[in-house]
Order: sequence, then C-alpha cells, then structure tokens
Amino acid sequence: MPPYPESIQQWVEQVHTHFPCLSRPQGFVLALWSYAAQARQCCGQSQVAFFLAHLLEQPEPRLRQRLREWTWDREAKAGPQRREVTVAPCFGCLLAWVVSAWAPGEQRLALALDATNLGDRFVVLAVGVLYRGCAIPIAWQVLPAGTAGAWRPYWGQLLKEVHGLVPADWLVLVLADRGLFADGLFRAIQQQGWHPFLRINAKGRCRPDGTSVFRPLASL
Repeated sequence: MPPYPESIQQWVEQVHTHFPCLSRPQGFVLALWSYAAQARQCCGQSQVAFFLAHLLEQPEPRLRQRLREWTWDREAKAGPQRREVTVAPCFGCLLAWVVSAWAPGEQRLALALDATNLGDRFVVLAVGVLYRGCAIPIAWQVLPAGTAGAWRPYWGQLLKEVHGLVPADWLVLVLADRGLFADGLFRAIQQQGWHPFLRINAKGRCRPDGTSVFRPLASL
C-alpha cells in the first residue's frame, strides 16, 4: 500500500475489519470513498475524486475511474478476476458494526423504515438503526420510481434479512411514518417477533373487537 496519510490507513483497517465480506480491493475503495464523503460531506464521484486526487497526489481521472468501476457489474470490468460488489452480505456487517457501540448487556434495538424518492428515477426502501438522533441505514432496496405493484414483498424480504442478524432475545421496535402504514406491513413486523410502531392518521377510526361500531381513534 502506498504511504497514505495515517488517518486513511487507520480507516482502511477499520473497514477491512468490519467488512470481511468484501475483498481487500473492494474494502480499500469503499474506505477511500467513505473517508472522502465524511471529509467533504458529500458522496458524488466528481467531488470525491477531486478531493482524493489532491490529498493523495494522484491523477484525478484514475481515481474517478476506480470509483466508477467499484459500482459496475463484473461483466463490465476489465480482467478475468474482477468481482462486483454484492450489497446484501454487507447488511449484517453494517448492523454488527453499529451495535458494537451498544453498552454491554443492552438488548434493545429501534429500527426505522423509510421510503425516499430520488427525483423521478428511483425510490429507496431502507431499514435504519435509530441511534443518537439519527437513522443509520443497514439494509435497503433500490427500485425504479413508479414501479407497478406494492412494496410489501420488498419490505418483507428486508425485514427477514435483518431478522436473521438480530439475536432472538432482543427487544426490537420498528417505526415508520403514516405514509408507509399498511396491514400487511404491520403483520410482517409482528411475524418477526418484533413490535410495530407505525404512525397513523389521528382522525382515523377503528372498530374494537366485539363491537360493530367504528369509533374515532382519539376517543381511545
């Protein structure tokens, strides 16, 4: 490895330690990209490449190409041994890294579900860990905007993947805004043995078990 600044070398080792699912080259590029993103407070390829080129005294086009190839499929890369980054195995690594900051004996976890539109091109369904006033994404699915059909199968798959990473004896709360509320999502959370906290419309109505009359939620 070239004589990079000590802070970058330390961060590279951190990334390698917490992402054993990535190869050394994959982890190295991820470390460079995330280091620059934190320093610049942005993650765009152009700004990251510009920052790294000046910091590492390397040609900007070469760094930009390295960042670009990191996101490509294996077939689009040159060389017989090139590999693409498979994201799903990283979910467990991310969660383990986050909860490593938990106090010893702490067995409670709060998860947030969020759907974010990226213009009119994509929508990102994300599961994040709530920690000190922010949500740290640990699992996600990117879909084309306007995709026909419900999101329920994608949420169900994400919840199952995360469920397998959380110890069975932990108390897990799952929160979401009212725009995501759906009976199917509520039941999918319960099926994992977790507790749904989904925001609903305050003016809604419900029918308590054993009755035939709907009542305002506020009356309860």
